[in-house]
Amino acid sequence: MRSKKAALNMLTSLLLQMVSIICGLIAPRLIIETFGSGINGVTASISQFLGYIVLLEAGVGGVVRAALYKPLADKDVSLISGIVKATEKFFRVIAFLFIGYSVAVAFLYPLLVNDVFEYIFTLTLVMIISASTFTQYYFGAAYQIVLQADQQGYITSFIQVFTTLINTILVVLFIKLGAGIHLVQFGSACIYVVRPIVINALVSKKYKLIKDCAPDNNAIRQRWNGLGHHIAFFLHTNTDIVVLTLFTNVKEVSVYSVYYMVISAVKRLTTTFSSGLEAAFGNMIAKEEKESLDRNFPIFEFLSYTITTILFTTTALSIMPFLSVYTREITDYNYTRPLFAYILIAAEAVYCIRIPYHDVVLAAGHFKQTRNGAFLESFINIILSVVLVNIIGIEGAAIGTFCAMLFRTVQYAVYLSRHILERSVWVFVKRFAISVMTVIIIIVLYELLPHSKVNSYISWLIHAMMAGVMASAVTLTINAIFYTDNLKGIWGLMKKLIPTKGR
Repeated sequence: MRSKKAALNMLTSLLLQMVSIICGLIAPRLIIETFGSGINGVTASISQFLGYIVLLEAGVGGVVRAALYKPLADKDVSLISGIVKATEKFFRVIAFLFIGYSVAVAFLYPLLVNDVFEYIFTLTLVMIISASTFTQYYFGAAYQIVLQADQQGYITSFIQVFTTLINTILVVLFIKLGAGIHLVQFGSACIYVVRPIVINALVSKKYKLIKDCAPDNNAIRQRWNGLGHHIAFFLHTNTDIVVLTLFTNVKEVSVYSVYYMVISAVKRLTTTFSSGLEAAFGNMIAKEEKESLDRNFPIFEFLSYTITTILFTTTALSIMPFLSVYTREITDYNYTRPLFAYILIAAEAVYCIRIPYHDVVLAAGHFKQTRNGAFLESFINIILSVVLVNIIGIEGAAIGTFCAMLFRTVQYAVYLSRHILERSVWVFVKRFAISVMTVIIIIVLYELLPHSKVNSYISWLIHAMMAGVMASAVTLTINAIFYTDNLKGIWGLMKKLIPTKGR
């Protein structure tokens, strides 16, 4: 049953990511073309500044998921209800604090860009963009965690697919009708306000939650131990744009957001394959199924490395041809930054490689034991990014992120090997070295082949498919040599998922 739920979560998450990638390419391109790089940069920057409110979550999401694994396995409605009640109260406090925070951002942020945009223009844009975040905290955050912990993430994926499609249609429609950026953002906010309200209603009904129960505050007692993990994750996704806003200009932010839009889409696609697996491993740990954990983790690890190697190497070989087509009609700023692209791709690839280690460590509830590494990761990211951006520009932000990601990945792998799986650290070192070797072989072989010029989306698609086929062939061949047992394990899991007569 766990395998089937994990497979369903992967498939629906894959659908969501494909829809998000396509829609994510459409809206920013239209905004840049219609309103310019400055507007695209300022909306991306506002979203990042508003996003800093999530620091108040103090890592509650991961802590609550870990607390829910056992009562969900035992179907203890009373305990589940108490945990949800405490979590809901916590997030609603954040929702009201967010109102004050968004007002502060609305009054202060325009001062950073007042040489480009009028004060009232930026202030009102901040208030519009903040609306959907408030409803997420007030109505949906606690209930979405329940679905994640119970391997029911496919429900939120379906809802997100629907709202993403509707949002993109509205953005295109409003822009084509000549609407200003405020109306475009207002339409988006209205759509995203609906999503948490729907999730709230569905979870309350599905789990028959007791609304007037006493909150179980013990469930979130580890939140301060989870704070480091939460800060590290947040800074991973937010540091660069804020640093660029403070030390460069909004057009550089636009450049970053365009590249990150593509690379983060690949990251989301990669992490799709681990969707729901943290909950599955949490269930194993809650039931003390050590043998099952030891048997299945290497397969999860193998899949993560294989998929990351294929997708990110393909991205490295095809990102610049894609962006040359995507930005060819944008003439107000230089978007050709290959070195920046390659460093950022490497950083996000290292982030994806660490997912198996991260998921199992948190599923085991080891927040306190690994929090110092999270704080150090954040420190490395901020200090290096600030120093290097002032020396070498946008590439400096990517280098800071890469170094922080590499440090934390190693830390997670070492901790997991010593304290949970009880295996040699050299298993991780071998996997990492083989992946690096595979990437080098793919790039060398690719450079030896003749290439046709990419001047359209069709020619780019052919180019990307060729790169993908080569990356897949080389990666699978090398993995078949070094990891035959893992391939057999994957085949065994696939046979369990395929329905047969009599089963």
